[in-house]
Amino acid sequence: MSCRPAIITGVGSYLPDRILTNEDLSEIVDTNDEWIVSHTGISERRIAAEDQASSDLGLIAAQRALDDAGLQPSDLDMILTPTVTSDQVFPSTACMIQDKLGAPNTIAAFDLVSGCTGFVMGLSVAAQFIESGSMNNILVVSAEKLTSVTDWTDRSTCILFGDGAGAAVMSAGEGERGETGLLAYALETYGEHGRLLRIPAGGSRQPITPELVASHDHCIRMEGPELFKLAVRGIPEIAKTVISKAGLTSEDIDWVIMHQANLRIIEAAAKRLHIPEDRVIINVDKYGNTSAASMAIALDEVYSEGKLKSGDNLLLVGFGAGFTLGGAVIRWA
Repeated sequence: MSCRPAIITGVGSYLPDRILTNEDLSEIVDTNDEWIVSHTGISERRIAAEDQASSDLGLIAAQRALDDAGLQPSDLDMILTPTVTSDQVFPSTACMIQDKLGAPNTIAAFDLVSGCTGFVMGLSVAAQFIESGSMNNILVVSAEKLTSVTDWTDRSTCILFGDGAGAAVMSAGEGERGETGLLAYALETYGEHGRLLRIPAGGSRQPITPELVASHDHCIRMEGPELFKLAVRGIPEIAKTVISKAGLTSEDIDWVIMHQANLRIIEAAAKRLHIPEDRVIINVDKYGNTSAASMAIALDEVYSEGKLKSGDNLLLVGFGAGFTLGGAVIRWA
């Protein structure tokens, strides 16, 4: 049975105004610009205001994506919000964005907690409802305020993270699936490596206590070298899988957007995929690691710069807490 395609009809993003440079960080912890750039490729990152939560960042990105799609909140059937920095444990950030947008009470809204792979997972989930014919317009809005869970005394992690949001509207397209829109996706989970990137305290395993806050256990903990090895190996592998599922080869890919975690990971993965550097979108130098928002922000940038044209094949691929891997191939409509 043929299915209608799920296409992206609108994109948007939002970055806070405040910029934190590497020089600024050198006044907080024992580090310097040369070391940070050489090890991560990051020069600066954006920091949300104290009164801004993830839903506030996501709201602006969502409004911009809806405007780009020529839709109103009343046209939506669902809101999906990939995030690991929800405003509260519950209700979900998606519910808060639904309320702030003024979207109908008849829509579904929920969060996806899959770390930096979140945007790919959000698009993959949205496509199922659209291709089946049960929904027509779904908003995927990835929003992160990672600086709210950053340990500013840990120089190995505080240099990495920034805040921001990106959104895409996925709608039903013309024709049949496989001609345009989401051509293929691949999702993998390696739970045995979950310890490599986590926030130890704040859940049912370790409820927050004054002692845990004092030891910064409510902040991000990362085993960088081990995670690096998994990412450099895993990203090319899942990219090859999803490219093959789409019936394409690396030569057919016009643009690559990887999770913006570390420039060295991006460059190593692109080399293993034999994809030229000029086809790989990079903004980690400006924004750092914005987790689930990173690929969505990069998508909006390449789109806003006029680089995407109808018929282009776009590869999205990333890794995240879990340990999760995700890839998607989209033929731009």
